[in-house]
Amino acid sequence: MTVHEPGRRGWRTSSYSAGNGGCVEVAGQATDVLVRDSKNPRGGTLSMRTAAWRAFLRTLR
Repeated sequence: MTVHEPGRRGWRTSSYSAGNGGCVEVAGQATDVLVRDSKNPRGGTLSMRTAAWRAFLRTLR
């Protein structure tokens, strides 16, 4: 398992976020996208390949 340190990357939230901490944050890397809960940034982090992230976003649209 890979442990990702919070705060060492450029975490972003959606511009549609209400600002109440009830959304996810994403951070891009060279080959992966990291996803975490904005209410618990030190909690678990999901990691997926960039291509999988793009496919996920396409299904949401």
